[in-house]
Amino acid sequence: MQVSSVAHGEPRTLIIMPAWNEEEVIGGTITELFRMMPEVDLLVVNDGSSDNTSAIAREAGALVIDLPYNMGIGGALRTGYKYARMMDYDRAIQVDADGQHDPKGIRTVLAGLDDVDISIGSRFAEADNYTVKGPRKWAMVLLAWMFSSISGKKFTDATSGFRAANRRAIAQYCEHLPAEYLGDCIDACVMAIRAGLTVKQVPVEMRERQAGTPSSNPWKSAVYLVRSIFSFAISMTRKKSTVKDS
Repeated sequence: MQVSSVAHGEPRTLIIMPAWNEEEVIGGTITELFRMMPEVDLLVVNDGSSDNTSAIAREAGALVIDLPYNMGIGGALRTGYKYARMMDYDRAIQVDADGQHDPKGIRTVLAGLDDVDISIGSRFAEADNYTVKGPRKWAMVLLAWMFSSISGKKFTDATSGFRAANRRAIAQYCEHLPAEYLGDCIDACVMAIRAGLTVKQVPVEMRERQAGTPSSNPWKSAVYLVRSIFSFAISMTRKKSTVKDS
């Protein structure tokens, strides 16, 4: 396992990488990340994979937590944030195992935490190399408008999983990040905003999946549209939470 050496006074940062059956790509993703940011701590949460994801991640130098069965992205992320809180990290950032989140954008997303609790890397704020079509685009446009209306700030990519959290947001996610369905990005952000946490987006570039099988197709995109709206509606009906300053 690679162990970082953080300069005195610098915030301790954990990269959380949920992974499910990503043996084809995760080794390269971790290697690229460490090559660009050798100082980071990286936790892979192996979400009940049936392939060699766990072994490859360990061989590449990551710390790995193996979940006993597939809990879904929400459960994997909550595990990562609980580890971050237990180990007293100042910041945590989510990064996909499939290589879509360009490591060059990690520092940009983390820098967004200088004045907010949650920083979200937006594919559409300035960059123009990432396009989305059909129902998935409709959902993103609608959700961006909804998030903008409740936060008072302009959002273009509310569903992005490329996001960072400070101590207050880590505590919020540990208690309220939903693990029961695939609405983690939407529900968690709405709950955070309603709890009084501050959120903003920063421009980043994203790439196509570096290997393996893409998860999107027209049918899944249509389901994503319905699920996203449902997730937002559910999160708006949840009881408001409170977050203690860390």
